[in-house]
Amino acid sequence: MAGRITAVSRNGTYSFSKPNRESVTLLVGLGVEGDVHAGETIRHQFRMSYEPDLPNLRQVHLMHEELFDELALKGFAVSAGQLGENITTRGVDLLGLPTGALLHLGEEAVLEVTGLRNPCAKINDFRKGLLGEVFALDPVSGDFTFKSGIMAVVRRGGPVRPRDPIEIELPPTPHRPLERV
Repeated sequence: MAGRITAVSRNGTYSFSKPNRESVTLLVGLGVEGDVHAGETIRHQFRMSYEPDLPNLRQVHLMHEELFDELALKGFAVSAGQLGENITTRGVDLLGLPTGALLHLGEEAVLEVTGLRNPCAKINDFRKGLLGEVFALDPVSGDFTFKSGIMAVVRRGGPVRPRDPIEIELPPTPHRPLERV
């Protein structure tokens, strides 16, 4: 199955969830037009208090719809936009992408993957116990696997809609694994 976009979401005000839209427009170097997290510098509410001038590496949040399937098996009903993502996907191993991978969305837009979304405690306010389900501890390495999506910056803008295809362009090797941003 080819990768595709299943939903797009944005919110102009700080809120945990983002309403689904028929389309969103990606703006180069900023993010999703009309979204509270769009901007050249950090827009994450907590991080703005102590790192306001750092580049915004979290312009666009992508989440794989397969996570919702996994959560449903554990009794958590979650749908697109409810965990704050801008773009919901299916058929793409987002968490397996390396840093610097390019995602070609639809006909025009291109995102560059910057890292993993660091899940916050607000997830438990949304659904009690959900935070423990969006990361896992590797029993061998002792490392955490964060499952709540990836972050990206906009390299080429354009409209993005549900059902748009996603093509992946990997960066030159050696690949750098995703880290939290």
